[in-house]
Amino acid sequence: MTTLKNSILSHDEINHKIKRIAYQIYESNMDETEVILAGIDRNGYILAKKLKTVLSKISPIAPILCKVSIDKKNPRAVIKTSLKPEKYTNKSVVLIDDVLNSGTTLVYGVRHFLDVPLKQFKTAVLVNRNHKKFPVKADFKGISLSTSLNEHIDVILEGKHFEARLQ
Repeated sequence: MTTLKNSILSHDEINHKIKRIAYQIYESNMDETEVILAGIDRNGYILAKKLKTVLSKISPIAPILCKVSIDKKNPRAVIKTSLKPEKYTNKSVVLIDDVLNSGTTLVYGVRHFLDVPLKQFKTAVLVNRNHKKFPVKADFKGISLSTSLNEHIDVILEGKHFEARLQ
């Protein structure tokens, strides 16, 4: 396996971070029988699926996947979820994305879920960049990284080799 100069997380490190986040989700939901893992479409949803697999192995909690579709270029547009609101009403929800950049996507995702009463609401990201436009935080994060506004984090979670790179 070749490690690139701009790699911030290797395949093994990503798997370790996913396992650690799954344990944190379990610890904050020990009294729950179900938890909604709401992954923001594309990489957030892929990350949610990976967290579901680990959470199912380490805990008695039944993780339920929910795909959250947000237009990242127009986050004020209607947000769609694969679950109807009745399915997550009065449940514990974890909103998941791969990278917390400016906070725009996460804050609009949070706003969507606040339309129904929830038992608990948390956020999880693999990479937390330390500059945000909005006062949103990740409750569970794989790594925090200070970057410039000109830099980009590229996360690859599909295939046999996962990686997070700084571009």
